[in-house]
Amino acid sequence: MTDTPFALFDLASVAPRVEEALRQAPLPHETRVVADSGDRVAWLRARAQGITATDAAKLASAASVRAAAWEKVHGHTRRGFGGSRYTDHGREREPVIAAWANREHGITPSTLLFHAEGDRRHLATPDGLRVAAGGTLELCEIKTTSKPWRGIPRGYLRQVWWQQYVLGAERTLVVWEQHDDFVPVAPEPQCRWVDRDDDQIAVLVGYANQLLEAIRPKAGAGSGAGWGTGRGGVDDEFPHFEPELPPDRSFYRPGPLA
Repeated sequence: MTDTPFALFDLASVAPRVEEALRQAPLPHETRVVADSGDRVAWLRARAQGITATDAAKLASAASVRAAAWEKVHGHTRRGFGGSRYTDHGREREPVIAAWANREHGITPSTLLFHAEGDRRHLATPDGLRVAAGGTLELCEIKTTSKPWRGIPRGYLRQVWWQQYVLGAERTLVVWEQHDDFVPVAPEPQCRWVDRDDDQIAVLVGYANQLLEAIRPKAGAGSGAGWGTGRGGVDDEFPHFEPELPPDRSFYRPGPLA
C-alpha cells in the first residue's frame, strides 16, 4: 500500500470542464445592456439618447413621426404629462404581475435597457425575459387597464414588435390585468403570446430612423442646436406642430388565451 491518498475523482480532468462552464460566452442580448432602471436617472438619460419601445408604439404613419419628433424635442405634449393615478397603479402592480408571469411561465423580471445589434440608438426595456429550449429568447410585456380588451391594442403591439427586434426575441407574452377603480377584477391576469413579425418590424425601423433624422441637429447649426432649441432642429421643420392624433382603435386578435 502506498502513502498516496485515494482520489475521489481526477482533478486534472475535471478542472478544465468546470472552467469552461464558468466562462461560457454570454448570449447576444446580454452583451448589449445599456442601463438598469434601478438607477432611474441613468436609465432616463440613456433612453433620451435614442428611440425606445414607448416611442415606437406611436409610430404608425408619417404624421405620427412628426408628432413624435415634436414630443421628443419638447419633452411633452401641449397639455403636458407628469404621470397619473393610472400610471402610479401600473407601477405598483407591475411587480405583482411579474411575479405571476415568473411563477406560471418561468419568465424572469427584467429592469435592463438594451440596444439593438445594428444601431445603438434603438432601445428597449422589456418587463421580463427567458431563454427557451434551443436558446430562443422570449419576452414579457405587462399592462394594466381599466377596460376589458377585445384584443391587444395596436400601439402595444408596436411596442412588443420593437422589443423583439431590439433583443432578437421570437415571441412575447403580453400580460394584462383589468381593474375597477384600481382594484383587480380577477384573481389572475390574462395573457396572450404574440409572435415576432418581421414585416411590421421593418416598418417600425423605417419610421424610427425617420424620427432620428428629424430630431438630429442639422449641419451648420450652432453648438446649441438640436433638440428643442429651434436653431436648425425639429422646431425649424415643424415650428407650430403640436400633436392631436386620434386614438388607435385597431386591435390584434390572436388565438386562445395562453
